[in-house]
Amino acid sequence: MIPRYTRPEMASIWEPLTRFKIWFEIEAHAADAQAEIGVIPKSAAEAIWAGGKEAEFDVARIDEIEREVKHDVIAFLTHLAEFVGPESRFVHQGMTSSDVLDTCFNVQLVRAADLLIADLDKVLAALKKRAFEHKLTPTIGRSHGIHAEPVTFGLKMAYAYAEFSRARARMVTAREEVATCAISGSVGTFAHIDPRVEEHVAKSMGLKLEPISTQVIPRDRAAMYFATLAVVASSVERLAIEFRHLQRTEVLEAEEYFSEGQKGSSSMPHKRNPVLTENLTGLARMVRAYVTPALENVVLWHERDISHSSAERMLAPDATVTLDFMLNRLAGVIDKLLVYPENMQGNLDKLGGLIHSQRLLTALTQKGCSREESYKLVQRNAMPVWRGEGDFQTLLKNDVDVKKYMSDAEIAEQFDLGYHFKHVDTIFQRVFGES
Repeated sequence: MIPRYTRPEMASIWEPLTRFKIWFEIEAHAADAQAEIGVIPKSAAEAIWAGGKEAEFDVARIDEIEREVKHDVIAFLTHLAEFVGPESRFVHQGMTSSDVLDTCFNVQLVRAADLLIADLDKVLAALKKRAFEHKLTPTIGRSHGIHAEPVTFGLKMAYAYAEFSRARARMVTAREEVATCAISGSVGTFAHIDPRVEEHVAKSMGLKLEPISTQVIPRDRAAMYFATLAVVASSVERLAIEFRHLQRTEVLEAEEYFSEGQKGSSSMPHKRNPVLTENLTGLARMVRAYVTPALENVVLWHERDISHSSAERMLAPDATVTLDFMLNRLAGVIDKLLVYPENMQGNLDKLGGLIHSQRLLTALTQKGCSREESYKLVQRNAMPVWRGEGDFQTLLKNDVDVKKYMSDAEIAEQFDLGYHFKHVDTIFQRVFGES
C-alpha cells in the first residue's frame, strides 16, 4: 500500500492491529459458544472477554513472539494469554489457525466491499448529475476514433452510469459471496468442535456459514471477489480513457479541472495535462494484475496448504486500497470536469455535414433508389468533403442523380441535428428511471 494512493478508511481495515482485534472477537465469540454448550466454563468465556476486549494489543510484542515460534496465530494467542491469564487455556479449543485466519479475511473483505460500494455510489451520483446537466448538449459520437453520428454529452455520462450501476450490483454480489465463516477445525470435519460454535461465531460476526470447508474457506469465493474488483477497475479506465481523448488539444471537448497554482509541466508552462485520468489508467492495470494470483490461490493441495497466504497478504490490501482510491478520484474528476459545448459544436461541424450521411442513404432508399445505388451516390458526394473539397449538402443538391429522387428541401431536411436526439428521453428513462 503506497501512501500516495491510499485512503485511511480502507487502509485501516488491513492494519495489523485491526486484524488482531478481529482475531480476538472470533476467539471470544467461539469461547461464548463453547461455554453455552458446556465445553468450557462460563467463567472462562467471561475472563477471555474481560482480558481481551479492552486490551491494547502490542503488534511489536506479537512480532517478537512470532520470530521465535514461527507461527502468527500462536504468537497472537501467546500474547492474548498475557492479558487473560490462566483461563487462556480455554481459548482456541478444537479450532485450527485457518478458522481464525479465513474468517477474519472474509470479515476484512466484507468491510472493504462496504467502502467500495459507498465509493461507487459517489461515482454514480456524480455521473447522474452531469448526465442531466448535459442531457441535450450535442457532441459527436465516434467509432474507430472517427466522427460517426451525433450523440449528446449527457448520453456519454448515461453510458457510464449504466456501467457503474452494474459494477455496484457485482460488488454487492461479491460481498455476499465472501461473507462466510468457517470454524470447523482440522481438515474441516468438526471432530474437535461442535458445529454450533461455528453458527454462533458466524451470526456474531455478521457472516453466513460456509457449507463445507476443508480447513480453509474455498478460494473460488475470493477469486470472484478480486475478479469483480478488476472489472470495476476496467470500467474506471474506460471512462478515464474517454476523458483523456476528449482533452486532446485537437478535440478539447472536456478537460480535467485545473486548479489555481497547478503546474502541468516542468519545462512548458502552457501545459494542462490529463494527469488524474492517466493515473487511473495506470492503477487499473495494477488492480487487474491481482486477479491472476487470486485465481491461482483457488488451487491448494488436498484439504489445505498455505501457498495462498503470502499472495493474499499482498493482493488483498493492495487491490482494495487501490480501487478505493481510484473510485474516489474518478468521482472528483466527473464532478469537476470542465465541459466545452462550443468546441463540441465546432467538432460536429468539422466534416461539413458528413455526419448526416446515413439519413441521406435511408431517404434515398425510401424514395425508390436501391440501397447499393443510394450508398454509391452518398459516398461519391461525401469523399470530396472528406478531403476538404466543398460542402456535403451543396454537393448533393448539385448531383443530378440525387435530384432524380429528392428535392432541395428534402435534402436539407436530412441535416437536422435534433433528429438524432428524439429518443434521448427514452434512453434516460431506461437508465435512470426518469427523464
